[in-house]
Amino acid sequence: MAKPKVLITGTGAVCASGMHPAEILAALREGRSAIGPIQQWDTTGWPVTMAAEMSDFNPRALVEDRKLHKLIRRSDMLGLYAASRAVDSASFTTHRESLSADAAATFSDRSGVYVGSGGGAYNSQYEFFPLMSESHGDLEAFGRELGSAVNPMWLLRTLPNNVLCHVGIKYNLKGTNACITNHSAGGTLAVIEGAEALRQGEADRVVAVGHDAPIEPQLMLSYHQCGLLSRDTIHPFDAARNGSVFGEGAGAFTLETERAVADRNATVLGEVLGGGYATEAAGLLAIREDGDGLARAIAGALDDAGLAPRDVGMIVAHGNGTRQSDASEAAAIRSCFGTGEDAPPVTAFKWAIGHLIAAAGIIEAVVALAALRERIVPGVATLANLDPACAGLRVSKAAQAPRSNVALILSRGFAGTNAALIVSAA
Repeated sequence: MAKPKVLITGTGAVCASGMHPAEILAALREGRSAIGPIQQWDTTGWPVTMAAEMSDFNPRALVEDRKLHKLIRRSDMLGLYAASRAVDSASFTTHRESLSADAAATFSDRSGVYVGSGGGAYNSQYEFFPLMSESHGDLEAFGRELGSAVNPMWLLRTLPNNVLCHVGIKYNLKGTNACITNHSAGGTLAVIEGAEALRQGEADRVVAVGHDAPIEPQLMLSYHQCGLLSRDTIHPFDAARNGSVFGEGAGAFTLETERAVADRNATVLGEVLGGGYATEAAGLLAIREDGDGLARAIAGALDDAGLAPRDVGMIVAHGNGTRQSDASEAAAIRSCFGTGEDAPPVTAFKWAIGHLIAAAGIIEAVVALAALRERIVPGVATLANLDPACAGLRVSKAAQAPRSNVALILSRGFAGTNAALIVSAA
């Protein structure tokens, strides 16, 4: 029995490379990387100083409601912006305004929100640091002054589900929802779980969002001490790769059932065909060299979509530029797709936009959909010499052509988490 279709009717994306999927795709096509020196704090003497940072970050351009700026974080603003662009492009509110009061209420009740949220940044704690220093370990003094030293809105600003809540409030979406904090797999899982909610009849439409802003001092230092960050840029699958680089941003889809699309004669951009996820359970930072977890996630996604490996037209690899991750990802792709002309073309986007952690998979899926619609597999501009450990991948510095309208997007996170998402272009 065929599974119900999950159709894509709106997209949104924002990162250092642009405020729209088309702008981000244009940067990839032109070989432009947004990675550069960090501007948010003085990095003099720091071991790592590079990130794909939004240098012209403007809260008013992201979230119009100025009162809300006091209640949400930088990451939340990015998530709200991407979600708003997706909802507006899908014309949800325009259609609801044309309905009777009862039908409009049902529309809201049958509209859900699924969000992949970053949960690992430390900047939410920085407000406490001055008072901690001033109190010199005296907890009574610390507690006595806490109310005047820390913003009373601190708790509201740090909630991981702020984007879920405020998207629902702004657009009156009252249906099924979930906030997923699962490192780099979070945004991808928001899409997969949102699609499954539609398949199971829990909603008629959902907004799926992933957002993160990991560029902050303590997180940078922690990742550096783990040996994960590059001093310059990201070189996916290259013999000279030496680590990853943070980026910031968000991506979003609006997903609908066939019936919901037909009822309002909506424009279809593409389809979520399937998803899969698996955990290697080897340790917090451990990665199996054979790529077992990722291979199982890919197999699960293909099975969920009812596709064979030959049906995949392009692969957007996780490609984070760390030595073990890239090599094991290449092993997983080879095990599932073979090598040479039998395999689909492979690309990666983090060399241009950085690693957006919770937002990585979903923004790469949004851009992959845009690339499919333009019939292009963007090249990896920082690729010079393919590492022998990654041999067999059809990855190139030059652009390639997809062999079908189907893209597979791969995401990997801490603790051996792996997610695979398959989308097609209309």
